[in-house]
Amino acid sequence: MKRSIPTTLILLALAGPAFAQSSHQGHGAAPAAGAATMGMMNMDSMQSMMKTMMPAAGDAASTKDFKAADMKMMHAMAVPYTGNPDVDFRTKMIPHHQGAIDMAKVALAHAKDETTKTLAAQIIKDQEREIAEMREWLAKNAPK
Repeated sequence: MKRSIPTTLILLALAGPAFAQSSHQGHGAAPAAGAATMGMMNMDSMQSMMKTMMPAAGDAASTKDFKAADMKMMHAMAVPYTGNPDVDFRTKMIPHHQGAIDMAKVALAHAKDETTKTLAAQIIKDQEREIAEMREWLAKNAPK
């Protein structure tokens, strides 16, 4: 319990930036007209959302694995901003992409539908390539 409180606080602080990424092209439907943005989410809604990410006794094995991948990504995204948008974008997107890879691996391990497995395999391939490109750019361009 002692560990889950700081974890929850970190996740609450990161919820806005993380979910800002969740609706970009190719990763979900556009929000309904008039829907509140994550940056405008009230504290009750944020706490409710965070509860869904915490492991629960009745969770299926796949759900436990997805939640673990979510938590890992949220922790990895908890890096300070530099003020350089080119660096900050890549620094935040690398763990975001790694989160997608980790979730795709969960899908490969648990999904039954072959199209889900095919999509998961393609996501792993694409995201690994993009992570390598971002790391290469950072190695060449980020201030030392």
